[in-house]
Amino acid sequence: MEERDAPTDERDASTDDRGAVSAQSAGGGPADGRGRLILAATPLGEIGDASPRLRAAIAESDVVAAEDTRRTRALAAALGVTIGGRVVSFYDQVESARIPALVEAVAAGESVLLVTDAGMPSVSDPGYSLVDACIAAGYRVTCLPGPSAVTTALALSGLPVDRFCFEGFAPRKQGKRRDFFATLHDEPRASVFFESPHRLAACLADAVEVLGAERRAAVCREMTKTYEEVRRGTLGELAAWAAEGVRGEISVVLAGAAPRRRSVTDLVGEVERRVSGGIRLKDACAQVGEEEGLSKRELYQAVLSARE
Repeated sequence: MEERDAPTDERDASTDDRGAVSAQSAGGGPADGRGRLILAATPLGEIGDASPRLRAAIAESDVVAAEDTRRTRALAAALGVTIGGRVVSFYDQVESARIPALVEAVAAGESVLLVTDAGMPSVSDPGYSLVDACIAAGYRVTCLPGPSAVTTALALSGLPVDRFCFEGFAPRKQGKRRDFFATLHDEPRASVFFESPHRLAACLADAVEVLGAERRAAVCREMTKTYEEVRRGTLGELAAWAAEGVRGEISVVLAGAAPRRRSVTDLVGEVERRVSGGIRLKDACAQVGEEEGLSKRELYQAVLSARE
């Protein structure tokens, strides 16, 4: 989930000058038909969260496409695993150029393992375009489930998250960021999004302006790592806390909006719709009033006034 302006490795030694990947199988022989793309979740911080299947895939895959090859090699070393195949860098700036050769590798019967720095590929990380290309070509795409900053933050938030939406990274510029929060003003589901630590204070201040200081939220920082911290409270409280400065990788969970209670005037149309369906006016007012917790007498009078 880490937002980076530039990769730490421009080119890995195991790629050629164009970053191309050989389409031959690892043993140099013909394709055996087992080609597939494997999406693998990697630990957010705690190395023990790596699954046995991830360890096996790192060791056995013909090609490992990594957002940051140095981090992936460090992960393999920490897991006590030797990378068995070729390692290819696959970050935002080279993603489009790498895809044809990686698809060719799958076509030739090779297994291509896609990993990012932390969490699940394609979730605010490189991967979607490669998945799309393999699916379009009719090749198998599978997934090794595991750590996800999105679901981890939701679970830690302490908010009702039985229904939620994921919004990626909050916009960088204030105008677009306020527009972003405006779309969440009446969103009944919990919302989770990522933010960089140096923009968090401004982001939460904008959230207060658009959504109000009392909307509940949680800021999850450095999840699963040594300095993990979860701050829960109102947006006003969290904005005041963030103003002092925050470090680390950040996920924010925003509580869903409370259902907006409709007024008697708002419900006149609903009463009339039921009347047009054959229900008596008094019965329609009684039904709608009971459903909305409003006086059927007030509804009746409002309908009569609207008809005048």
